[in-house]
This record gives sequence, structure tokens and C-alpha cells, in this order.
Amino acid sequence: MKHTEQIYLTPMPVRIWHWLNALGIVTLCVTALQIRFPDYVNIFGTYKAAIRLHNTAGVVVSVSYALWLIYYMFVTRTLVKLYIPTLDDIKYGLFRQAFFYFFFYFFGRPNPHHSTPDSKFNPMQKAAYLVIMLVLLPLVIVSGYFLMYIAPLREVFVLIGGIKTLVSAHYLIACCFCAFLFVHIYLATLGHTPFAHFIPMWSGWEEEEVEDGIHEQAPGADTAAPAHSAGRHSA
Repeated sequence: MKHTEQIYLTPMPVRIWHWLNALGIVTLCVTALQIRFPDYVNIFGTYKAAIRLHNTAGVVVSVSYALWLIYYMFVTRTLVKLYIPTLDDIKYGLFRQAFFYFFFYFFGRPNPHHSTPDSKFNPMQKAAYLVIMLVLLPLVIVSGYFLMYIAPLREVFVLIGGIKTLVSAHYLIACCFCAFLFVHIYLATLGHTPFAHFIPMWSGWEEEEVEDGIHEQAPGADTAAPAHSAGRHSA
């Protein structure tokens, strides 16, 4: 038997940050197309207009990221708990979650991860967000500011291969974000309904479909946590 239960997973500051950050990143991706391929893409009129909007969105995303970091490090103090995989996550959780996404989900098997306010993300999400939020996003922000203010650091850029090296690095990191965006949206549809994980980003409440009874769990799994539908997919 299955029943649904409501869990408050996403506080209002996180929801505001999520949509502000999403709008900024989408704007960066779209404007980057015109900046990178001006002969084929002309969405915002002039080339300079695309650059101005791109730079503005970059500032918004960098400020948003700073607020996110401050919130999780100093307000809730849950950055390590939510975003750093544990030893059990690495030894057992990553493979267990991968089998669910790529195989068991399509046979109606329950998700091995049970989201709670203290453990919102499954092991694969933790690993992905660790790379995205703590490695790639800081790198794309720093490289973006370097490109905005080239003159003061021109000599440094020469030492690392010139402006082309910096532009290429910024572009490749941006491509990673574009790829993540599509995967992020797809995985968010893997709830007990296609929109089950979108609605909570407006209300904060997660509706989970929980199976009654005791389920056999893989080694390293939390035996006290019931199985449920696909876990949350938003930082």
C-alpha cells in the first residue's frame, strides 16, 4: 500500500534564490549564444546589447551565489551536511542511486533515498551539486569577471596563454552548465507525477508517495527511512 505525506523541504529564502539563479543562468546561456555565434544568432539586437545583458546577468548570479553560500554556511550551517557526500554515499549510495535512475525507475521500483530537511539530496545529487556549486560556478564567476576587466590583469593573462585561453575556459565551463540544466529539468520530472518536484519550489512543501511496510535495503542504506518517489532536484 502507498500513501502520500507532506514534508516542508524548501524554505522561502532558498526558493527565492533558486528562481533568481535559474533566471540568471538561463539569461547567461541565451546571451552567450549571440556573443559566441553572432553571425548565426541575433536575439537581442546589437552585439553590445547582448554583452551588456550577459554582464548584468553575471553580476546577478554572482550576488545570488554569495547569498546562497552565506545562507548555508552561516545561517543554517548545513552546507557540509547537505552538499558533501559521506563515505557511505560514495561506497554504496552512488551506485544504488544510479541503478534506480537508469533501470529500476522504469520498472516502478521505489527510490532508495528518502528526502528529509536534513538530507534533501540523494548521493548522486550531492556529488553533482558539489561540483556545480562549489567548483564550476565559482570558476565561471571568476573567469567572467576577469573577462569584464581585462586591462588590469593583461600581463597575468599573457602568462597563462592569453585571452583566448581564458575565453575558452569560460566557454567550456558554460557548456557544462547548459548540459546540467537539461539533465536537471529531466530528473526533476522523475517524481510520482511529472510535476511533483516542481510544485514545491513554489510552495516549499514536498508531497511524497511512501510505501507502507519494511523494504529490503542495500548495504549502507538508512533502514529507518521508507522508500519513496524520486528525490528533489533543486539546490
